[in-house]
Amino acid sequence: MKVYQAINAVQSALAKIGITKSRTNFQGSGYKFRGIDDIFNTISPLLAEHNLCILPRVLSRDCIERLSKSGGALFYITVEVEFDFVSSEDGSKHTVKTFGEAMDSGDKATNKAMSAAYKYAAIQAFAIPTEGDNDTENQTYEIQTSTVNQNQIADLMAAMDEVTTLKQLQETYKEAYKATNGEQAWQAKVIAKKDAKKAMLEGK
Repeated sequence: MKVYQAINAVQSALAKIGITKSRTNFQGSGYKFRGIDDIFNTISPLLAEHNLCILPRVLSRDCIERLSKSGGALFYITVEVEFDFVSSEDGSKHTVKTFGEAMDSGDKATNKAMSAAYKYAAIQAFAIPTEGDNDTENQTYEIQTSTVNQNQIADLMAAMDEVTTLKQLQETYKEAYKATNGEQAWQAKVIAKKDAKKAMLEGK
């Protein structure tokens, strides 16, 4: 099967030229790393030269919302991806599965996770020379340690659904709001639940 010949040919070329860690993470400890652009720019011409295609297939995606140290929302994404390494000469293929993880405060977390999965699939499949430990992308986030008892808040929010008077709602809301320990994301959820129930009780 020619796919393995093509992979080996790309491996051989990368063993000679390598991909240096030319970028610096200025938000963290200043470590050096290789970004996804470095990978693409180096291996793309080699893939074309040796008739090798890399085709992604996402198997799963998980999203967890977290809080930054400043209280803003962060989206932590994990993707499980299979990459088919396909020879365009005879259609033979070899599949590599990797995971990609990324965090972002906007809508780029999934894109970053996909890039991370591709990056490490390429590094491992082609045995691209590395230096030191596994690298990460160029952004570092400080996560706020949650002090919220999520089960307690969930129970109190469920209790708000069951109240029948505005007085009961206000009392349950105060207890739930206190349980948020000042965490803005949970405060917003509790307030939204209270407002929705209030509107229902008032017949709006």
